[in-house]
Amino acid sequence: MSSVIKIYALFLGSALLMFGGGLQGLLLSVRGAEEGFSLLALGLIGTGWSVGFVAGSITVPLVVRKVGHIRAFSVMAAIGTITILLNLLLINDISWIILRALSGFCFAGAAMIVESWLNEVAENRSRGTIFSIYTTINMTASTLGQIAMSITGVAGYVPFVIGAISFICAVLPTALTSSPQPRPLASAKLDVWLLYRTSPVAAIAAFSVGMANGSFGTLAPVYGYQQGLDAGGIAFLFALAATLGAIAQIPFGRLSDRIDRRKVLIGLSGTAAVVGALTVLINPGAGWMMYVLFALYGFSANPIYAVAVAHANDFAKDGEFAKIAGGMLLILGIGLAIGPLVASMIMGAFSPVGLFIVTATFHGGLALFAFMRMRIRNAPAAADRAPFQPMGNDKQVTPESVALDPRADSDSDEIPDDREAPVPEELIETPEEKRDVQDGTI
Repeated sequence: MSSVIKIYALFLGSALLMFGGGLQGLLLSVRGAEEGFSLLALGLIGTGWSVGFVAGSITVPLVVRKVGHIRAFSVMAAIGTITILLNLLLINDISWIILRALSGFCFAGAAMIVESWLNEVAENRSRGTIFSIYTTINMTASTLGQIAMSITGVAGYVPFVIGAISFICAVLPTALTSSPQPRPLASAKLDVWLLYRTSPVAAIAAFSVGMANGSFGTLAPVYGYQQGLDAGGIAFLFALAATLGAIAQIPFGRLSDRIDRRKVLIGLSGTAAVVGALTVLINPGAGWMMYVLFALYGFSANPIYAVAVAHANDFAKDGEFAKIAGGMLLILGIGLAIGPLVASMIMGAFSPVGLFIVTATFHGGLALFAFMRMRIRNAPAAADRAPFQPMGNDKQVTPESVALDPRADSDSDEIPDDREAPVPEELIETPEEKRDVQDGTI
């Protein structure tokens, strides 16, 4: 019973993180546009988040090894809360770019610590269920955070304060836990060459998704704002795309278990490219056609990364899943960092609809590359494929998400079984904490 309570407390902490992240990510793009930030500055805000998130994924494990999970999580949540509030106090583009990078760093660290706790309490027989519930909760909470902007609006201080409250409240489940601290955080295994040797399609897919979806996630709110949508309309637009994208993972994932996954990637990326091209040609105003096109984009573009991970895993040898998935994370992060910057320059040179030139180009390029690879390499038999596993927002996947993934079970012989070093005596402040150390509870 205590383990069940512990898991759901961690689910709650993760939901609060994702709620605040979903609200804040959408809020900054729209508020920045209202404040008159240039398209380049808005693109750099998205780039800052991605750079900070990747840096956090790489360096936070070192911080946790020194001070422990609870202290590290508290620091990440506190600094993340401070950065959100500073966004309200320092309304200028340079400050927001720097703060967004710091926010991405803290968010990566906080998410990894929650995931490491889930990874610790998850047994092999329940890992798939826990991972699926965790993914569903994250996508739902992030979408609700976006919808919340339709209630809070973007003016004034309220949306920033709500985001800060959500982020700081996420510390409570881990701060109050009495369970032993988990193993050290998983470090990203960044073997990009192994990934490309194993599956060139997966490597190209990771970069294409980063470029296209990173640009869309950062600058599509700006496009909606410049088309005349209010905060409620933009929030609903993104919630629609995110919800349909999450739903689409199930049928397309199951389809990819039965046929060559590259055919599914061609269909999804080709559809996303067509949607982008149609948006450029039609350039819809703030009417029903924009909602239709955004819904189709989310439905086709959001499942691509999860299918690509599954495709790479089909060709991976035993014990290579974490290295390959880690390589995909690095390539994805590069695309997420570059994409908004490139898209902002194209939008500035042409028009706001230039955003979809970027999405159509990279999705179309992926579809063409996957088609060419099908003529070179045969797909593995359906019986030899690892089952598809739905994944959360591709902008929020960390090395600990990879470790929690049930497909990482084959790498278990590489995961160290040692617990963290004892808490240094100078950090033990009270007799109660000394007893907790002896009992192994902190």
